[in-house]
Amino acid sequence: MDFLMIVLLVMVGLLVSNIVSHYVPAIPTALTQIALGIILTLIPGHYSFEIDAEWFLLLFVAPILYNDGRLFPQKELWGMRTLILGNAFFLVILTTIGCGYVIHFLIPSIPLAAAFALGAILSPTDPVAVTGIAKRIKIPEKVMVLVKGESLINDASGLVAFKFAIAAVVTGVFSLKDAALNFSYVFVVGAILGLILGLVVTSLRFRLRKAGIHDVTFHTLLQILTPFGIYMVTEHFFHASGVIAVVIAGIIHSTVKQFTETFIAEEQVLTENTWSMLLFILNGFVFFLLGMNIPSSMMDIFSQPDINGWLAFGYVAAIGGTILVTRLVWSIITSLLTYNVANKRQGEKPQIKTDLITTLTGVRGAVTMAGVLTIPVSIANGDVFPERSLIIFLAAGVILLLLILATVFLPILSRSEEDHDQADELELGAAKTKLLLVALRKIKEEMNDQNKPAALKLMQEYILSFEQNFSGHNVNDKYVTRFNDNLDEIRKLAIDIQRNYVSTLLDNHKIDVLVHDRLVQFYDMQEAAFEYSLRSGAKLMTKRIRHTAVRFTRIFRKWDFPNQDTWREVKTVQMEAIQAAITGLEAHAKSLQQPEYVYAVMLEYESMLMRFKRVNEHQDDLYVSFKEELRLKVIDAERLAIRTMYETGEINKEQEKELRRSSNFIESILLFEHIE
Repeated sequence: MDFLMIVLLVMVGLLVSNIVSHYVPAIPTALTQIALGIILTLIPGHYSFEIDAEWFLLLFVAPILYNDGRLFPQKELWGMRTLILGNAFFLVILTTIGCGYVIHFLIPSIPLAAAFALGAILSPTDPVAVTGIAKRIKIPEKVMVLVKGESLINDASGLVAFKFAIAAVVTGVFSLKDAALNFSYVFVVGAILGLILGLVVTSLRFRLRKAGIHDVTFHTLLQILTPFGIYMVTEHFFHASGVIAVVIAGIIHSTVKQFTETFIAEEQVLTENTWSMLLFILNGFVFFLLGMNIPSSMMDIFSQPDINGWLAFGYVAAIGGTILVTRLVWSIITSLLTYNVANKRQGEKPQIKTDLITTLTGVRGAVTMAGVLTIPVSIANGDVFPERSLIIFLAAGVILLLLILATVFLPILSRSEEDHDQADELELGAAKTKLLLVALRKIKEEMNDQNKPAALKLMQEYILSFEQNFSGHNVNDKYVTRFNDNLDEIRKLAIDIQRNYVSTLLDNHKIDVLVHDRLVQFYDMQEAAFEYSLRSGAKLMTKRIRHTAVRFTRIFRKWDFPNQDTWREVKTVQMEAIQAAITGLEAHAKSLQQPEYVYAVMLEYESMLMRFKRVNEHQDDLYVSFKEELRLKVIDAERLAIRTMYETGEINKEQEKELRRSSNFIESILLFEHIE
């Protein structure tokens, strides 16, 4: 029951962390999840979570690394293969050795082998951990490709080195020759098995399709289970590296996918969505576990008389500094070598700013924490693993330190890139606004007496979707504001038309004073919703006071209060005024070059009129059919507009893909048929 409760609490915490990241984008999601993990441990109940090392690697590391290989960007990574391989192997070795000696020098109670193990597990970078920061700033694309590329390989190399170092601590035996031979065996055999098993799974999937098994749910589940099966076969039957195998198998899947994207498109859509959710849960779970282990490890180490709080945090700072300095020096050297040896004429001149960004983006994350949590509690002779709690605390502290440093300093270093990124977002925001206007125009053109309820409902959905998609984005909020301001101007015009209409009826003695005043009061309340500035608010307040004074003077002079007949007359006149507003807006639209805002308000009034008339709007088959037909026509109009904007240079290729992706999602939902 405790295990189930922990899982449920973590799942709820993942939702909370996503909400926090939405409202406070300056804080990476990983940091939020760590903080929530600490809170989860401190709440009544003292929740803790322990899992066997092999199970941890199987459940968390295997699918995470398989997904890294599955998303292998071949062209980009091949172009930077020298830098990536250098970071993935030589930088891992330098980080492992450097951190190992620093840790053992600072804390002699940690054996050298255990210090090397901590250095090895701190060597892999984690692009997922820096994604939350990259969402609000523009990190150079070359840097992000390098980080993603090296993490694809150094996750595996770091974990393999970590396992050898842990084995040396547990058994108390270490031979450099045996270690080199074993390392070569597990690495090479793991890579070969990953290649073979990846091809076997791919061949199996093709044969199943050829046999007529095309169920996308089946094939998606098969792909999700693939990394678990490959890891277990490699580790337990061949005693090779399962992490290497799943990475290679993922790369095989990535290579084959390029030739099968067309005829397995439906499967890919489902698979990508499933992987996205699964990886969010797995990465988040690891960061929660990190937070949950911090309080217990702190209590253990602070209870030791020779270690106080400041000293422990000093160790974290020293190890983190060693990692950053090592990475910075390596980045500077490789940048200079690349420029001077390979691309001196064509390449960009090295800049210390770029090297600093490369250094800070090398944060540690899920794989580091997943590895360190697999440290056994005891060694072969039954003794407690030396300084296990301290090692876990140091790993967690370094992850936190590097994340915080990246959160604080990356935005400062990336300001010039961020300005360019915001310009791109502004262009995309303008394009989305234009597509909304195209949709409103198309709905108005296609609307008739039969499909009017569906058209009105569809218009409301498009406006609501537009406002929700932009809500909370500081760069794009102004598009929602501008759109609503334009609508409000037309709404004010419609209110004035209605007000003038009922005033004309009063002047011609066709309605009673009470009917007129009730309607004017309603129009004043509507107008109040569109007024925001103090000046216009004061103007509106003055107008309302004047109308109120006149109304009460008339009422008390006649001693005549509204009755049921008066309310019926108010409703009738209001419907007539709405129709007058629709007619007036339609005439106004003919004089405009961009009448879409007028169409939107006209459709609002059409919807109001239908509610007054109590027109049946229930979702019968005919209503749904009309709505789907209209939406498909709107999608076609949007696609034409997207293509036109791209051809005229209003948007770039990436923005065109983003806009098309949104239309494709909507169309997929419309065309999807549930099959039992």
